[in-house]
Amino acid sequence: MTFRGLTWDHPRGRLALERAGGPVTWDVQPLEGFESAPIRETCANYDLVVLDHPHLGEALNAGCLRPLDELFAAADLDAIGARTIGPCLESYEMAGRLWALPLDAATQVMAVRGDMVQDVPRTWDAVLDMARAGGKVGLSLAGPHAFLSFLSVAQALNPGMDLRNGDVWVPTDTATQALAILGELARLTPEQVWPLNPIGILDLMSNSDALALCPLVYGYVNYADHALDKPIDFHDAPSIGDGAPGSILGGTGIAVSTRCEMTEDLRAHLLWLMREDTQTGFIPQNAGQPSARAAWQDADVNAPVGGFYAQTTRTLETASIRPRHDGFIAFQSDASALLREGFQSNCPDGRLASDLADLFSRSQKTVGRKAG
Repeated sequence: MTFRGLTWDHPRGRLALERAGGPVTWDVQPLEGFESAPIRETCANYDLVVLDHPHLGEALNAGCLRPLDELFAAADLDAIGARTIGPCLESYEMAGRLWALPLDAATQVMAVRGDMVQDVPRTWDAVLDMARAGGKVGLSLAGPHAFLSFLSVAQALNPGMDLRNGDVWVPTDTATQALAILGELARLTPEQVWPLNPIGILDLMSNSDALALCPLVYGYVNYADHALDKPIDFHDAPSIGDGAPGSILGGTGIAVSTRCEMTEDLRAHLLWLMREDTQTGFIPQNAGQPSARAAWQDADVNAPVGGFYAQTTRTLETASIRPRHDGFIAFQSDASALLREGFQSNCPDGRLASDLADLFSRSQKTVGRKAG
C-alpha cells in the first residue's frame, strides 16, 4: 500500500524523505505554502503532512489529524522524546496529546559570512553597533518573519514568557523595547533584503557580498557546507547582555491525517526515520537537519558544515514555542505586514506595540474552542 505525503520544496525538506523509500510518495509545496496553507485542505488530500507547530490549533479545531498515542506504542514515543533536542517534541503536544513526530529541528540563529566579519557580535547592542557602522547587516522581514523576529527579541528581553497556549501576550514594556531595536535595524537593512524569505537571504549571502550578517534567520545547514565557495557560518542568536539567546522555534514534524489508515509498514518506516542512527547518519547525509540531540553533538555530523550544529545548540535548547491557537497563522502574517509598514513609516514604538496587542486580541476569537 502506498501513502501520499506532502513536504516543502527545499533539499532540507524533501531530499531525505524522497530517498528514504518506504511506502510513501512525497509531493512538495513552496515554503510560503508550508507556512500559510490551510491545514484542513492539505490533510484532505494527503495521508502524511510535514507541518510546523503553529498550525496545531487550526488542525485540532478542524479535526484533521490523528493523535499519535493511538498509532504508536507509548514506549516508542517516550524514547523519541528522550532523544529529541530542545522543545521540538513538546511543540507538537497540545490538548494533552502528541500530534507530530519531530523530524527536523531549527530555530532562528545568527548567519554570518565569516570572511567578511572578524568579530562576531553576541548581543543586540553589538549588532546595532555593527549596523550603524555600515557593516552590511540585514533583518529577515518578509512573510511572517518580521513578526517572528519581534517575538525573538521580546523573548531575549523577557525569557520567562510562555506564549504557546495563545492566551497571553507580550507585556507592553517588553514589546516597546523590542520594537525600538528592530525598528532601527529594519531601517538599516538593505532594500534588496526586505522581500527575501530566509532561503532568499541565505542565497544572497552565499552568492554575493551584499550582506555580511543576519542576526535572526532560520538556520539551514545546507548553506554551511564548506564545499561551497562562500559558506555561511551560523552562531547563537543575539542576547541582551549576558542573558540567553532569544529565538522562536521552527523545524518540522510529520503528522498523520485522519484520512490515513496506519499499517505496520508505515509505522515501521516512520519509527525508522526517528531512530538515532538514522538521525545521525541518513538524515544529515541527505541534506536533512536532524532533531536528535546526538546528531547536534556528533563531531562527524558537524565537521563538514563548520560546526553548524554545535555552534547553535544553545539557541535551540532554549528556543521558545510560538502561540498555536486557531487564528494564529493569519495573525502572524497580518502582524508582520503591520510591522513592515510601521518600520517604513517610522511609527512610534509605543503605538506599534499597542496595534500589535490589539491585532493579537482579535486573533483569539477561537481560543478555548474544543479541539476535535
